[in-house]
Amino acid sequence: MRRYWLIFAQAVTVCLAILFVVTTLRPDLLRVNGPGTVLPATAAAGRAPAGDVGAVSYADGVAKAAPSVVNVFTTKHVNVPLIPLPDDPVLRQLFGQMPGVSRREASTSLGSGVIVNADGYVLTNYHVVQAADAIEVALRDGRRDTAKVVGADPDTDLAVLKLSKLRELPAATLAPDKGLRVGDVVLAIGNPFGVGQTTTQGIVSALGRNGLGLNTYENFIQTDAAINPGNSGGALVDAYGNLVGINTAIYSESGGSMGIGFATPIEIARKVLDDIVKTGAVKRGWLGVEPQDMTPELARAFELPRDAAGVIIAGVMRDGPAARGGLRVGDIVQSVNGKRVADTVGLLSEIAQVPPGQRATLGILRSGKPADLAVVVGTRPGKPR
Repeated sequence: MRRYWLIFAQAVTVCLAILFVVTTLRPDLLRVNGPGTVLPATAAAGRAPAGDVGAVSYADGVAKAAPSVVNVFTTKHVNVPLIPLPDDPVLRQLFGQMPGVSRREASTSLGSGVIVNADGYVLTNYHVVQAADAIEVALRDGRRDTAKVVGADPDTDLAVLKLSKLRELPAATLAPDKGLRVGDVVLAIGNPFGVGQTTTQGIVSALGRNGLGLNTYENFIQTDAAINPGNSGGALVDAYGNLVGINTAIYSESGGSMGIGFATPIEIARKVLDDIVKTGAVKRGWLGVEPQDMTPELARAFELPRDAAGVIIAGVMRDGPAARGGLRVGDIVQSVNGKRVADTVGLLSEIAQVPPGQRATLGILRSGKPADLAVVVGTRPGKPR
C-alpha cells in the first residue's frame, strides 16, 4: 500500500511541474474562449494580445471611420460701419478712411462633417454652414479644399456639401437603418473646440428622443459620448466604425459636455442625402393642418377615455390637402395608413414619410364615431434659407 501512495505522490508532483511550466511559458494553451472568461491583466488594461484587439479596443473601428471625418471652417463677411472722422485732411490721411465708409470683417466658425461619397459629398449640420460666405474643408491627412452647399434641410438641421477639387476620397460606411439598440457602444468623432480630430466613447442612452424644440422633425439618438462645440456635423459610429448618426446638439448648462448629446439617426440622414443629391431639396408629405396633442382634459371634453390617444385637428388650411380630403376641425386622427399615432410628433413624422401626391388613409374619430378618410398628401413648403 505504501508503494502505491509513493507512486501517486510522484505522479501528482510531475503533473504540478508540467502545469507550472505551461502556465509560465505558454499560458495561451490554458485559455478558454467562452462565457465567463477572465481576460489577462494586460488586456483589462487596454493592451490586448495580438489577434484579440476587437474584444477590448475600438482602434479598428476608429481607423475605419476617422479618415472620412473632416473639419469644416466657415467664413462670414460682416459690414462694420465706421465712425465718421472730423473733416480734417490730416486725420483722413492718417487713418486712410473717409467718413461714411464701412469695412468688411470676417467672422470664422468651425464644425465637423462626414464624407459620404468618394466623389466629394459631405454631410454636416445646417447650422454649421448657415449663411456662410465661404466654406473650407480639411481632411485628416492634411489636404484642404473649398466646398459649396448643394442643398440643406433646416427641418432636420442637415446639409450636403460638395468639395470643389478633391476626388477618390475616404467615404464613411453607412450602417443599416434602425440597427442601434440602447446600450450599444458608440464613438463620436469630430473637431471639438478646434483642437483637432478627437474620438470620444460612450453608449446609446436612448432612442427616438423628441420634443426638444431643436428641429421640426426630431428622432434623436441620445448618447453619453462626449460631444462639445465643434463636434456638430461630425460622425457617430458604432464599435465597428459604421456611421450610425450625425452629431447635432448637446444639453449643457456650462457650454461643455454634460453626458447628454444628440445625433440625427442614419436613416434620416440617408434620405436627406439621397433627396438632395438627386433633386437638390428634400420633399416631404404635408397635410396643411394645425394639430394639437390629446390631453386628459380634452379627452373628457370629447367624451373619450382619459388615456385616449390621438391628435386633435385644431385648424385646417383653406384649400390645403387636408381640406380637399374632407378633414375637419375637431376630427381626431388616430392612425396613418394603419399605424397608430399618439401625438403631434408621430402624426407629422408619418405624414412626412408619405411621398407627395400619394394617398394616405387617416383613421379618425368624428363626433365619437370611427371613420377612414383618404387624403392626397401635398408637398411641405420649404423653410427659407
